[in-house]
Amino acid sequence: MTISRSSWKVPLIKRNITEKLKNDKIPIKILSRSSVITPNCVGFKFLVHNGKLFLPLEVTPLMIGHKFGEFSFTRKKFKFKK
Repeated sequence: MTISRSSWKVPLIKRNITEKLKNDKIPIKILSRSSVITPNCVGFKFLVHNGKLFLPLEVTPLMIGHKFGEFSFTRKKFKFKK
């Protein structure tokens, strides 16, 4: 169970992310996985940090309201040895 942010508070987004949304050619590196994806992020490419690597992410309209950390997994899938 996750505790969501109160409805009277604004969505959490780092200020430097919105300042970097000017150039759509260069992917934007994001370290704050808890930032919320806003409508002005749609169509931009981001590199979201998962603790070890920066994973590429292209934002679509269905991602609005979710957090960047939801789309960059921090654990590998388990595989059985043959």
